[in-house]
Amino acid sequence: MPRIKDEDIQLVRERARIDEVVESYVTLRNAGGGARKGLCPFHDEKSPSFNVRPAQGFYHCFGCGVGGDSIKFLMEIEGLPFAEAVERLATKYGIQLRYDEDARPTGPKRDPRQRQRLLEAHRYAGEFYAQQLGSSAEAQIARQFIKDRGFDQVAAEHFTLGYAPKDRQSLTGHLKGRGFTDEELVVGGLARHTNSGTFDVFQGRLLWPIKEMTGEIIGFGARKLYDDDFMAGKYVNTSETPIYKKTQVLYGIDLARRQISGASQAVVVEGYTDVMACHQAGVTTAVATCGTAFGEGHARILRRLMIDHDAFRGEVVFTFDGDEAGQRAAVKSFEGDEEFVGQTYVAVEPRGMDPCDLRMADGDAAVRELIASRVPLYRFVLDNTLKQYDLDRADQRVDAVREAVQLASAIRDSSKVDAFLREVAGRIGVEVEQVQAEHKRAKARPAPAKAPERSRVPVETTDAAPQPVSAFTAGPSFGAPQFSDEREALKALAQHPHTAAQFAADLDEDDFTHPISRHIWSVMATQGWPAKEDPSWVPRVSEALPEELRPILSRAAVEPLLAQEHTTVQVVSSSIFRLQVLTVGRHVTDLKSRLQRTNPLEEPEQYNRMFGELIALEQQHRELREKAVGGVVPS
Repeated sequence: MPRIKDEDIQLVRERARIDEVVESYVTLRNAGGGARKGLCPFHDEKSPSFNVRPAQGFYHCFGCGVGGDSIKFLMEIEGLPFAEAVERLATKYGIQLRYDEDARPTGPKRDPRQRQRLLEAHRYAGEFYAQQLGSSAEAQIARQFIKDRGFDQVAAEHFTLGYAPKDRQSLTGHLKGRGFTDEELVVGGLARHTNSGTFDVFQGRLLWPIKEMTGEIIGFGARKLYDDDFMAGKYVNTSETPIYKKTQVLYGIDLARRQISGASQAVVVEGYTDVMACHQAGVTTAVATCGTAFGEGHARILRRLMIDHDAFRGEVVFTFDGDEAGQRAAVKSFEGDEEFVGQTYVAVEPRGMDPCDLRMADGDAAVRELIASRVPLYRFVLDNTLKQYDLDRADQRVDAVREAVQLASAIRDSSKVDAFLREVAGRIGVEVEQVQAEHKRAKARPAPAKAPERSRVPVETTDAAPQPVSAFTAGPSFGAPQFSDEREALKALAQHPHTAAQFAADLDEDDFTHPISRHIWSVMATQGWPAKEDPSWVPRVSEALPEELRPILSRAAVEPLLAQEHTTVQVVSSSIFRLQVLTVGRHVTDLKSRLQRTNPLEEPEQYNRMFGELIALEQQHRELREKAVGGVVPS
């Protein structure tokens, strides 16, 4: 596999701003001091501990310890190898990569531009399908379907709907004319191989492009229009491909992501036309799954956009058909409610209409009223739970109480739990004390064991499985209090290397006493200090570090400095001076010890020399302490 030239990788790091890359997946809010913060996309959390520092080109999560630059982030969140992550960012930022053709192969041969080729093929396919819908005579049946569902041409263009001709090779021929191969079209889910040749996957169907948050088409949803359609399903979707994973995408997310973030609300509907109806009616936070049940991957997408935690109280509203299947779907969603900290609601139209049918029957206002009339999901599930019992029988009432109190765990606001228990008592017809007692017993039962969370970095040694001891983890933990000044100095150097350059020249590895800080400092010094702000400097340092030290550098690059001085120069210089105070202090202590062991009468020359050194060191110690108090004030 040809290797990407180092200078081009460096260019990608410089141009691919870490905050821009991260915001394609995570909603970030300003956290002060040039930092931005959001919910970590790599582990479940209630409060945002995922920090991004654009000036340093780095991210770090203080919850699970992950961190790195824009390339590492894309590798982790998309599960990509290094080269493919670089290639994707290069394409996004208009960088032409060059390769060392004589580099030795490092793995199985892969087309480094596969993803981009597949995205290009889908973009051209979307344009082709849209053109067919807008102008071909054959597509009249599709245009009529759109009209019959209450949408006009403007709506069709807004959602970039398309039509796949019945001709078995119309799209295949079009894309092959643009230079795409049969293999690329098959891998991308746009064509299929048969004994007779390569043919279009979708034929004679109305199409909805399925897009990533960035707006790039990665697949299609297709609706049956003809009775003789060879595909049995009324709705079918693109099969899973290298760029399309149905459990990790939501239809309409490209149009709704900013509204979801701004309103801290998401409306989850069941179909493509329901998304269209909601958006047309003004409910622009609506999205839908693509031929699969709402699951953990979908929940993570919404939580990242909403920053769903206690401070923001994000809410998710599910709409379901009023029939039995819809009620089962609501109950299933309730079982996954732990994915959200904010309250989860359900909106069910009494007549069993979905948003699209409701809009056609009663207009846009009815759709908005449906969402506004949402009820807490736990209350909807309670209604369905109690329907299963004959509340005229005492034994059935006891069973109903026992099952109903389990729902209280889904109520995020603890102040509302008592009110809910009273509601249960009233609905079942028992004394509230009986319900409260049963709830207390339910809470006392041991909870199911949970999988251990990812450990933080750096970590203290645990008594769990023995871990191999490296040169960096032997001895006291780098997180111990005695190394706080070394940690602060590393933070100052990582976050403001161009400012630190004028003070770092007076540092050496003896100023760092822990193997971790000493090694990171050594690599920093080897890289050289930038003359101006350079977001690619920290990633370069990280790349030169052993894998086990990279999370520590990423943390240093984003964690706020403790110093409270007024300017960056003061903060940086103060952190470095404090480290030097400790170093000189150690030298003073060592020299005093040697003086005590030296007889001035027997070794007067050596004693006097050391005494002079001690006076000079103590003077230097005093000067450094004065500087460390407030740092260097810029002139």
